[in-house]
Amino acid sequence: MDFRPLDAWLERAVGEGRLPGAVALVARGGEVVYGRALGHLDPGKGLPMREDAIFRIYSMTKPWVSALALTFVEEGLLSLRDPLEKYLPEFEGLKVGREVGEEVVLEPLGRPILVYDLLRHTAGFTYGVFFRSPVKRLYLEAGVDRFDLSREEFLGRLTALPLRFQPGEAFEYGLSTDVLGHLLEAMAGKSLAELLNERVFSPLGMWDSGFVAQDPTRLAQPFSRDPETGRSIRLIPVEAEPPRYAGGLGGVSTAWDYLRFLEALRTGRGFLHKSLCRLLVQDHLGPLYEAGLRRGLEYTPGPGYGFGLGVAVRLGPGGLAPGSPGDFYWWGFAGTYFLVDPALELSALLFTQAPNLLSVLEPERALHSRLGQRLGLAFRTLVYGALS
Repeated sequence: MDFRPLDAWLERAVGEGRLPGAVALVARGGEVVYGRALGHLDPGKGLPMREDAIFRIYSMTKPWVSALALTFVEEGLLSLRDPLEKYLPEFEGLKVGREVGEEVVLEPLGRPILVYDLLRHTAGFTYGVFFRSPVKRLYLEAGVDRFDLSREEFLGRLTALPLRFQPGEAFEYGLSTDVLGHLLEAMAGKSLAELLNERVFSPLGMWDSGFVAQDPTRLAQPFSRDPETGRSIRLIPVEAEPPRYAGGLGGVSTAWDYLRFLEALRTGRGFLHKSLCRLLVQDHLGPLYEAGLRRGLEYTPGPGYGFGLGVAVRLGPGGLAPGSPGDFYWWGFAGTYFLVDPALELSALLFTQAPNLLSVLEPERALHSRLGQRLGLAFRTLVYGALS
């Protein structure tokens, strides 16, 4: 294995000021074959990066909550066919906002939202901050994407908004995992933080994972200003308990902790039965993938990828970077990325804190960004190149 090209790429990204610092890990068959920490933990203070740095992982919190939900399914306490309103009755009577030009025309639900819809992002919930549409504008105006809302404020604002699609009609990446986390809290009578610690983190020895950076001196920091837009960078505060446990974006972890989680999913050993691990990483979109392609890339997890129960799943040959049918990946807005290729017994992670602000502030220019998903594609290509 030759990881010199990966080393050179990482050093160039840090040296050119695109990344403040990074931690990268690659494992084959459960053995770490590459590990590198470089650049700065805190560029403002000049502190060097460390292997045990704690990162805000944003959407990479979602696979945690998906796996947590399946632990309840495994025990027969939860069914994927359970309606959302069984646990959170305030979601009964939602409307769908059919977009007609710039107008939003309300229509009744065709069927209830199921737990299954929350896991595969077919519930109809959206995000206001990514892309543009009339329903997304309502989300922005309501401020439902904000991180500083209490659980009650979040649920109150969200239940007053229409869905963008009928449940089961389309893949629509959005607030579904946040809702799933609050459903699990209501069902179990414990906080999402407690549930994850009891059922996922403690069994796997993930001592630095959660919703609070227990050692702020190890918290990785971004540049003060985005190198692409010049705008100030503000990431979610994780030094103290949050106003609510946001299952879709609130987590922190180290690369080593997250590797333990990925290896547990890959092998089916650690906290969840192998059959449920396989269920999580299989495609669950089916024909919705082709329908999404016809609408545009906004409606798919990426070229060549369907979606499982919290991760993107490779459908077959093709795509924008090397891989195997059945490999799965996900990423976080602040610059974290992982991939798992079960056929090659491969797990790999790149953790940095360099959000792609173009995707939010200037989405028409996002394809020109050298950050965001492009980082993951380059990292993936170099990892596979090293293996061959």
